[in-house]
Amino acid sequence: MSTTVEPIEKGGSGRKFWRIRNGGGSCILVRYSLDRADNAGYADIARFLTQVGVSVPEIFLHDAAEGVMVMEDVGSDDLFSFRTAPWPERRRLYELTLDQLALLHTRAHLVHVLDVPYGRDDCTPLQPPFDAALYEWEQDYFIEHCLALHFKMSADEITAQVDRPRLREIAAQLAAEPRCLIHRDFQSQNVMIRDGQPSFIDFQGLRRGLAQYDLASLLLDPYVSLPATERDTLFEHYLTAARLEDPEHFRALYDLCAMQRLMQALGAYGKLGHADGRTHFLTHIPAAVALLRETMKRVPGLEQTVNLLTRLPAV
Repeated sequence: MSTTVEPIEKGGSGRKFWRIRNGGGSCILVRYSLDRADNAGYADIARFLTQVGVSVPEIFLHDAAEGVMVMEDVGSDDLFSFRTAPWPERRRLYELTLDQLALLHTRAHLVHVLDVPYGRDDCTPLQPPFDAALYEWEQDYFIEHCLALHFKMSADEITAQVDRPRLREIAAQLAAEPRCLIHRDFQSQNVMIRDGQPSFIDFQGLRRGLAQYDLASLLLDPYVSLPATERDTLFEHYLTAARLEDPEHFRALYDLCAMQRLMQALGAYGKLGHADGRTHFLTHIPAAVALLRETMKRVPGLEQTVNLLTRLPAV
């Protein structure tokens, strides 16, 4: 019985993946760098999410000292793979995904989870929570790696045209809100589809934050162009699935979180594309800029930044 090993090229995390096939079975071998604590927490978080009821690949083996994992193979199809499928099929997959996301947001933070250093056997490790400093970091990440590095804007231009005081106000506003547990990188390529059911991956960034951030990550995903009508339908489905006590307050914060997420994504595309030489990420910048501009138009006090985004070249 022959064994085949094939590399899997996906994402920007710096981890390495191989699919190992033997007869009728397969598994995924993962090798990660020991200098990133978030990767070391992946196996513990996977087991925790399974206990909560969120569908994730099973971890068969984890050697933290060597930075090696062996985990369940949930296939090669992700939600992104269905981007051109008919709307009824996509709607079903997205709604199943949102059901799982609502489960994460409403149940996981009620379980005993502590923010502790990695290596503790009795706790699930989390990344530092979203606070004002992290929201501000995302804003600066966008300015540094998208506006300055990609679009070649000078410091003086940025100072004159970016509504930075208003952005800082938004960071403080979001940081003051109650937090749940969130995925933090919840886009279409981090939702695998096997046998018509979703399974989440790349959740090593699990932390306390706002549910709207994850929801916006999926519905305003620059990798997938969802029409506004579809986004609205899926947004309403999430509200029903999450059984929110104050849906109007949730809506009021959604655009602010969406704006933050899109700035983070644009910063990442600029850094990965220019500083790290992974130029294919640059192709997603125009879509992300358009989504950010659309979102910021609905946020009072950001008129200068909206005008700036309108003038950026479509590259």
